[in-house]
Order: sequence, then C-alpha cells, then structure tokens
Amino acid sequence: MPLDPQVHTYLEQMAALNAPPLHTLPPEMVRQMIAMQTEAARSTAEPEKVANVEDRMIPGPQADLPVRIYTPQGNGPFPVLVFFHGGGWVICNLDTHDALCRSLTNQAGCVVVSVDYRLAPEHKFPAAPQDCYAATQWVATHGAELNVDTTRIAVGGDSAGGNLAAVVAQMARDRGGPALVFQLLIYPATDFTAKTPSHEENGTGYMLNRQDMSWFTSSYLNNENDKVNPLASPALAPNLKGLPPALIITAEYDPLRDEGEAYGRKLAEAGVPTTVSRYDGMIHGFMSMGSIFERGDRGVEEAATALRSAFFK
Repeated sequence: MPLDPQVHTYLEQMAALNAPPLHTLPPEMVRQMIAMQTEAARSTAEPEKVANVEDRMIPGPQADLPVRIYTPQGNGPFPVLVFFHGGGWVICNLDTHDALCRSLTNQAGCVVVSVDYRLAPEHKFPAAPQDCYAATQWVATHGAELNVDTTRIAVGGDSAGGNLAAVVAQMARDRGGPALVFQLLIYPATDFTAKTPSHEENGTGYMLNRQDMSWFTSSYLNNENDKVNPLASPALAPNLKGLPPALIITAEYDPLRDEGEAYGRKLAEAGVPTTVSRYDGMIHGFMSMGSIFERGDRGVEEAATALRSAFFK
C-alpha cells in the first residue's frame, strides 16, 4: 500500500531540513544532535507517568552499566521486560527510548529494565551482546530487589536492540539461562549477510538508508567474519529450536523488513511460536513516534498485548 499520509508528511518535513546524512558525521556529533532533539521533545511534552523510575548502575563484563528501571502501579512481584534500545549499535541511549519504555511498562503491567549497553565504534562487537546478556542475568538474580517474578522474564528491543534481544534469547538458551518466556523483536536486524528485496526497495528515502546501514555495520563489526557470527546475525544460528515465543514487528517501507520476517519464518519452522506483524505504510522507527504516527501507538498496543499474554497466561 502507499505510504501512510502521516509518514509522507513527516518525510517531507525531514527532507526540508536538509540535514547532513548520518554516515557523513562522526558518531559523537550524531549522539549530541540526538540528545538535543530528545531534550527538546521532552521539554514540550510531559512524560507518561509510571509508578516509579530509577536510574542505577549494575555490574557489566568490563564496566558498570547504566540501566533505567520502570515500575508500574500495583504490588508485584511483577513480570519483567529487559529492553535494549535501537540506534545501530552506535547511537541512542536510555533517554531516546524513555517514552516507549514508559508505555510498555503501563500497558503490559510489567517492570521494564532498559539497558544502556556499550556503543560502537568505541566498543565493537561483541561488547553489546555481552553487556545485554549480563544485564539479563543480573535481572534474573535480583528478583526480590526489583520486585519482579524471575519466572516471567522477557527480552525485547527495536532495530539494533531487536537484534540484541534475539541474540540474548539464543545466549540464554545455550548458556544455561536465565529462562525466558518471550522475545519482542521490533523491526530487528537479523542477518548482516542478507541482500533482500526490501534492502533495495526501501534503501533510499525512508529514513534508514543503505549508506547509513553500511556506516552502522562498519562501526559495529570488526571484520567480514563477524557478519556470519550468530552473536551478530542471529538468523545464521544453526539451531533455533527451544527459543522463547516471539512477536516480530516489521514496517512495509523499512530496509530491514524482509530479514525480520525471514527470521520469523525460521523460528516458526524450528517450532517456536512466532507471530510476524507487518505494519503497512510505515517506516523504520515508527513505534518510537507514536506522538506523530497513529500506527505507532497501535504497534505499542500490540507489543504490550503480546507481553501480557506471555506473562499472565
């Protein structure tokens, strides 16, 4: 179907700004720009209220990791979603995904632990998956402190964070836990070797473009061999059996659409209960733009419903 009218207007507005492409800038400059945009957005809209928000540091493989812990109304113990933000493994942080985490906390009725893993190129692969797995292990061993039920742990994330959630689900299966009940993969990158029709069809003009994807890849990975490592490309894992149920959300006008949907088919073929939900007319990142796109809010609702189903069945 054609672009959603709200998306079409948004893309026209972005094009009119004539901002330099991400891949032409140093990562630190892009991070500063995004931080300014995030702060400006927060100054114009009151954040969605949750019962409690706490920033703290937890032990990581190399250094302490910042996390933000969101707690919903109620008495608990609550189920918990360990969330990994997107940003191509290079940009974004806890603040850029604060609104999405608040919405998931309230709508899914769960604690959300958002993880600020180490970013590339300062910390290349496999720093990010190591951090995310360590954070998931920490959550599993601190249930009483967090007021969570450690028999109801899910992982999730968007884009690069969806990649990391898929990788952590495999690591947890292969390394003796923690046991996970669900994986929420929002327009995930799943295969660095993929050359799909959506890469070509949507590689220009829809926010995430081929040149930016190459920039993210070269910043994150050390060499070509990393592309076939399942800790980078979870779709290339030789065995997908025994993974937790999954919801994979994709967008029609997203270069990552086809590899996300292909991963969903591979999971289903391996006997993993999997739902793949494509949002027609949408672009990469739409679920973090619920204030602009109505279908972004619907995506959050679908994700929260799936989490509730996994947590409270």
